[in-house]
Amino acid sequence: MTVTSPGSQLLLRGAPSDREMDAFCVQYAPRAPGHPAVRDLLRLLADVPGDGLEPRLEWVERWIHWMRDRIPAHGLTDVDDGALSPANSRLALLVRVLEGESALRASVTRLVAGVCAGSRGLKLFAQVGLSAGNGFFSELTDRFVRGVLPTPPEPGKLSELLLHLFPVPEDAEWLGALSPMLLARLTALVGEPPPPEPTPASRVRGDLMDALVLLGVQVAGLGLAEDVRDRTPELSFRASPFLRLRLVCDAVLARDGAQEALADLARGVEDCRGVVRTVTRHLEDSGVSVDLVYRLERIRRGLDRMEAIARVLGAPRGEPRWREALALLSDLLRLAHADRSVRALVRRNSRLMARKIIERTGNTGEHYITSTQAEFHQMVHSAAGGGLVTAFAAALKFVLTALPLAPFFAGLFVALNYAGGFVLMQLLGFTLATKQPSMTASTLAAAVGEDAGPDTGPRRMERLAALVPRVTRSQLAAILGNLGCVLPVAVAFALGFQALTGHAFLSQEKARSVVDTLHPWKSATLLYAALTGVLLWASSVAAGWFENFIVYRRLPEALAHHRVLRTLVGVNGARKVADALEHHAAGVGGSVALGVLLAVMPGVGSFFGIHLDVRHVTFSFGSLALAGCALGTSAVLEPGFLAAVGGVLLVGIVNFGVSFALALGVALRARDVPLSQGLRFLGAVFMRFVRHPLPFLLPPRDAPATNGAEGQVLPLAGPPGH
Repeated sequence: MTVTSPGSQLLLRGAPSDREMDAFCVQYAPRAPGHPAVRDLLRLLADVPGDGLEPRLEWVERWIHWMRDRIPAHGLTDVDDGALSPANSRLALLVRVLEGESALRASVTRLVAGVCAGSRGLKLFAQVGLSAGNGFFSELTDRFVRGVLPTPPEPGKLSELLLHLFPVPEDAEWLGALSPMLLARLTALVGEPPPPEPTPASRVRGDLMDALVLLGVQVAGLGLAEDVRDRTPELSFRASPFLRLRLVCDAVLARDGAQEALADLARGVEDCRGVVRTVTRHLEDSGVSVDLVYRLERIRRGLDRMEAIARVLGAPRGEPRWREALALLSDLLRLAHADRSVRALVRRNSRLMARKIIERTGNTGEHYITSTQAEFHQMVHSAAGGGLVTAFAAALKFVLTALPLAPFFAGLFVALNYAGGFVLMQLLGFTLATKQPSMTASTLAAAVGEDAGPDTGPRRMERLAALVPRVTRSQLAAILGNLGCVLPVAVAFALGFQALTGHAFLSQEKARSVVDTLHPWKSATLLYAALTGVLLWASSVAAGWFENFIVYRRLPEALAHHRVLRTLVGVNGARKVADALEHHAAGVGGSVALGVLLAVMPGVGSFFGIHLDVRHVTFSFGSLALAGCALGTSAVLEPGFLAAVGGVLLVGIVNFGVSFALALGVALRARDVPLSQGLRFLGAVFMRFVRHPLPFLLPPRDAPATNGAEGQVLPLAGPPGH
């Protein structure tokens, strides 16, 4: 007499009856026959589709949904392992059922074979999680379009199935936590279809081989690009490991993944990584390109994927191979979700450029930090020159805004006025106080980054905090120089103009308007001051970017060897032009950027129907001085005018505070300094100010000793341009 199990009857009769369900549950869950995991599994196995790719894929989705149920399949038998996760407990139940039900096992085997036969895995292994574009902006556009437009279905591709089954990034952890031992047992049960059908393992292995060759071609093409080869001049073209990489991949394919061929591949991948490290070091020294950084990241990811595929191919069958396969699948799933994010792309590829920009800004910022009394006085004199130029620029702005010009030309001339004044200060060696905070903040962040680490102690933090008094008193010197000079120069200009023309430089109406717009609480002047602080910080970023652009493109070297320039000014003259460009690149770039930003912001606001304006402390003080001369001495003592004076002081505080905070925060993040480290730094600075406030305001009487605390903090040397 033959005993037929409930599972065998289901294949003939369809949906299980209540009696069949109870018999199945008693057989496979004697201690908990009413457990929903067992009942749902029987319904799932009773509904395995016989043919058609789409129904089979839908069944796989239902199976994953059953696997991800939070109710674990524990306590079903006397030998159940209660330590298994919910997913692995359900996987163990499935394996136990298929081991005992040959008919159900055969139906699932046919389903697995049908899915593998009708699906292609090349895109899954060679493209998912790897950027498809050849450049940063191409990939940025592609991600934006994919985020806006719906994606057409691709049921014949395993890549589509993977992302459909695991739609959120956290799914990668769930997938990686599955038991390789249980998956190996499941594969042994359902991975051998009857002949002449090829096994799913052989199909997947073929896809892995194809993906390895395709990745080799792509990585070799990126690694042999001209800008990569130019940064490894010591390596000849024929000796490039990227050129050998394609041949090694062909050898792996020809020898069907033999261990010797995979070992050659591992050596080739490591040689390619060495070239990438060399190019990255070259970028650290000679300027950064976002597009090149993107392609280097693409090469790294491609090499990592090739290495992961090689580990799967080289692992023994069974549990070891599944362990490597799960690591590969969870990693590419994590990267697939990350590569859908525009923000992640920008953040990852701009990090190196941001750091280099901040480093160049910090090098410029070192010039703004004084140590001795002589340097303090030199800073005051340099800032006085900046105040002199600002006074005339403020007066010229009133002239330009009074002209009957179209908005475009009015904004253009104001921008030229601002930028021309700032560039003139740069070329004459003068200092503008409001440019200091964003520059010195990058220098502070560099010092914090150098000291960040697990072994950071109180003495090291104290030494770091000793830098801040030098920064604050240097800032004070620049403020005193700017404001102390812009006031008398603006007054002298207004009085001289009145003596020559017989009327005030500003009309009474215009002067009253200037006073009213600087009132601290009756106008939006503090909001505009904060906006100006943002623009000051943005100009410092532009300064670092422009210097990075000059260095990356090797423009000084190109000018020094330019044939036409050498003909016009001679060899020495061309060299001087190149040196001047390298010397003043950051200062001129930041000056032009700041001038344009200050001029266009009101126009941008009016374009959107928002009243926006800028409040720069030095220009505001010069404008207020011109307004005071027009109103007379009696009006200067009125409460409204005195409130405007207080408003100018608040404008200065907001200008400095906003630009310094932005620059310091961005610089700390670019250097990967933890928040706790930054808070410790601020705490040490505050305690030092409480104990010794005077060094924050005035320089020491004598020069600090060579081995003193302040002398150790940071060298003063830096590019002369500021």
